[in-house]
Amino acid sequence: MDEQVRQALRMSQVIDITTTGRRTGLPRRIEIVDHVIDGRIFISGTPRPRTRAWIHNLAADPHLTIHLKTPVAADVPATARIVTDETERRRVFDWITTHAWRTMDVEDMVTMSPLIEVSPSEAVDR
Repeated sequence: MDEQVRQALRMSQVIDITTTGRRTGLPRRIEIVDHVIDGRIFISGTPRPRTRAWIHNLAADPHLTIHLKTPVAADVPATARIVTDETERRRVFDWITTHAWRTMDVEDMVTMSPLIEVSPSEAVDR
């Protein structure tokens, strides 16, 4: 993996991810924010009572592609782990509400926000 890509993966930023549709098998791309906490990459969303399609897709197939946009453009294959443990979710959401989304309520996020940890593999430069 290129060093610029490694450095970009160490920064919280706006990215795109592509998952595989659980029913259609087609690629599904969305824009989202990642959060790098103690060297680990987490992706979340705002609290909503319904489970997002991208979480359902990752539950069916944990493989995804991270599309870096800046400061380097690259596509990074990765695997997702859906975070369900309440203690871990609370720790991550405490960090997110302290460092990134200060207006969000931790309790709402713990109970209603999607949360995955992403493990990148090798990058493909665009």
